[in-house]
Amino acid sequence: MRNKKIAIVHTTPVTVDSLKALIDETVPNSEIVNFVDDSILPELIQNGGDVNRVENRLIQYYKFAEQVGANIVLNACSSVGEVVAEGQKQVGVPIVRIDEPMAENAIKSGRKIGVIATLETTLKPTITLLNSKSAELNREVEIFSKVAGEAYQRLIAGDKDDHDQIIAEALTKMGEEADVVVLAQASMARVVSTLPKELQNKFLSSPESGVERVKETLEGTAK
Repeated sequence: MRNKKIAIVHTTPVTVDSLKALIDETVPNSEIVNFVDDSILPELIQNGGDVNRVENRLIQYYKFAEQVGANIVLNACSSVGEVVAEGQKQVGVPIVRIDEPMAENAIKSGRKIGVIATLETTLKPTITLLNSKSAELNREVEIFSKVAGEAYQRLIAGDKDDHDQIIAEALTKMGEEADVVVLAQASMARVVSTLPKELQNKFLSSPESGVERVKETLEGTAK
């Protein structure tokens, strides 16, 4: 595959380095362009998760990505994933929603699905996506959820260790009750590797499967 330019739209700088490393591994020799707007999540928290208020801004980033020659756009934030459908109508390059492959995998993996988030604004769109994929795949599921809000506060305060500890405890507890657990935010993915190996296959995070979807789309093999 010839070198490709991949644009990533982030709503937090936390995901910049981890996604770059993952793309470097999955799509070698690609060029990465990052668009980071860390005002979006605070606005969503303030307005109760009304994505319509930030939709135009996000679509502008998709358009900027196309203008700089990106072959594909990765929307890296689950809180604003539903904007992708409208954005795709307005740009001529593919836009991958990072959490969509994860949701598909979750529906195929079990009937009782736990969803964990550190932001209430991420929870609703993730559950909506899971319900949509459940209907699409014609599989009945039971979804339950938890918001670990304290972990987000620790993260924005710069305390990644405390954030990770809070998430690890919440994941372990939820893993005891669910067939599969969905991590609603990419920023939580690194915590899974710190859990006991026998538990790790219960947890699904969006970065790996989302970046794999980017690769498939670039190669023309995405379903």
